[in-house]
Amino acid sequence: MFSAQFIFKPGTYDDEFYRLDDAIEEFVQAMPGYLGVERWLAPEGGVKNSIYYFADKETLKEFSRFPDHLSAKAGVQRWYDGYQVVISEVVAAYGDGKIPSIASAVKGKGTFYAG
Repeated sequence: MFSAQFIFKPGTYDDEFYRLDDAIEEFVQAMPGYLGVERWLAPEGGVKNSIYYFADKETLKEFSRFPDHLSAKAGVQRWYDGYQVVISEVVAAYGDGKIPSIASAVKGKGTFYAG
């Protein structure tokens, strides 16, 4: 499983932003290897994190090459007051099961080493 985190401070959105956002959402929702998204807001507000989960690297690559996604990346400076993208391979997830998470699908898979 792979995750792509989009961490950002919202800025000013325009019609082009909303058109691309809708197209990207429609595309990713239809992908067989797309597992879902979890969204977080920093306690002080202002900074958001959308974590998209993909079954494999190939699905993530396909998403990254989607033409509307590429157009959105080109306009990111225009719409956000700051952003960062973090791509991760999820090799393990654990917990008591009281907080649902898409990542918990890998529970018991992989090896985790605490340093």
